[in-house]
Amino acid sequence: MLPLVDDFLLDLQANNYSVGTVEAYKRYLVAFNCFLDENNISFDEINRQTITAYKAHLASGGKNTANQGIHSDRPPTPHTINYKLVGLRVYLRYLISIDYASPIAPETVENLKVVSKQPQVPGIRDLIRLIEAPSPQANIRELRDKAILETLFHTGLKVSELVSLDRDQVDLEHNRLALKGKGLKIRILLLPNPVAQWIDRYLQSRQDHFRPLFVRHSGERDTRKDGERMRLTVRSIQRIVIKYAARCGLSIRATPETLRHCFAAYLIEESANAVPLRVLFGHQSLDAVTRYVHA
Repeated sequence: MLPLVDDFLLDLQANNYSVGTVEAYKRYLVAFNCFLDENNISFDEINRQTITAYKAHLASGGKNTANQGIHSDRPPTPHTINYKLVGLRVYLRYLISIDYASPIAPETVENLKVVSKQPQVPGIRDLIRLIEAPSPQANIRELRDKAILETLFHTGLKVSELVSLDRDQVDLEHNRLALKGKGLKIRILLLPNPVAQWIDRYLQSRQDHFRPLFVRHSGERDTRKDGERMRLTVRSIQRIVIKYAARCGLSIRATPETLRHCFAAYLIEESANAVPLRVLFGHQSLDAVTRYVHA
């Protein structure tokens, strides 16, 4: 049994880690603890070979890894494995910080080497065709989708940030958007006039007072919790982008992340400084911005 796991999770909460991060670290440690139990390895017996065996266990899609779901038959990606290794490394550092004897140094838990795939960015003409693919005059769903595509490209939002937006985060009078990040950090983005206008047109067309900014307009109407169950999901946004990419015959595979990369690539093309770009995208380091430079 891993020692002081509850204390570790409490320490994360006390240091203002998000609820999602704390839950993720808990799952990662549960997965590692299951691996130790399966192999009759006590915490004090952990060594470099143990970590190597654990990596192999994760890479083979071990039955007790965290987040086993409908895709559990598919081996996890190196990125997914590295998340679990980071969680273990942070846990070991916590033990050392409180003078608890750790059997191995945190640095022993090294990440897998990952070869980064360079994103494909469509040309400006293809991008324009994608953004103009919806017919906003047809129905409210197409109007919503038009507002979504404009917002994704002109702000560079992550799809998770987009789906979490509420009406009260959008200030259409001053064309501003307040994003709630990790640790309750607030990031302010300016909305170009076209984006603000499309969002305004969409909200004016809605006959509800649901809190989410973007909601579904099909299926059963659910008014509980300010319409929280009406909020679009990440998968819904992905389907929307794929739908219009197919409609306009885009030559490359398009996802919400494609529009984010487009936003960054065209800013860099116009000689935008990488430091404010890092802040704009909510990255902690400049390393993440280099992907857009390569694009």
